[in-house]
Amino acid sequence: MTRPGRKDSGGDRPLGPLETAVMNALWEAPGPLTVRQMVDAMADRDLAYTTVMTVLDNLHRKGWAERDLARRAYRYRPTASREEHVGQLMAEALSSAADQHAALARFVDAMTPAEAAALRELLDQRGRDSS
Repeated sequence: MTRPGRKDSGGDRPLGPLETAVMNALWEAPGPLTVRQMVDAMADRDLAYTTVMTVLDNLHRKGWAERDLARRAYRYRPTASREEHVGQLMAEALSSAADQHAALARFVDAMTPAEAAALRELLDQRGRDSS
């Protein structure tokens, strides 16, 4: 996926398992995290400080995370919300379909009634907003 502000082409590749775990921790955090705070947040994985630092630096370089210097340590935060990320993935998946109508039909068929109702509400709202 192409990330805004990306500094290398790595943003076009899917995240690896550790990068995904780190992004999940960033998305779940109430605010920016230092490397030490990230290590503590992921204590169940028993990761080395340098491993987490490297992953966060890579995510920053790829455009997935922003960082600010706070005293002597960087504080990292996601560049986009998890919902923005998922929405972009969905849009990219749809745009890659040869038959977008069929792809949408399969997507809708896989929805729960509650998901379909939420989609219907969003589409109705979009119709009202564009009038």
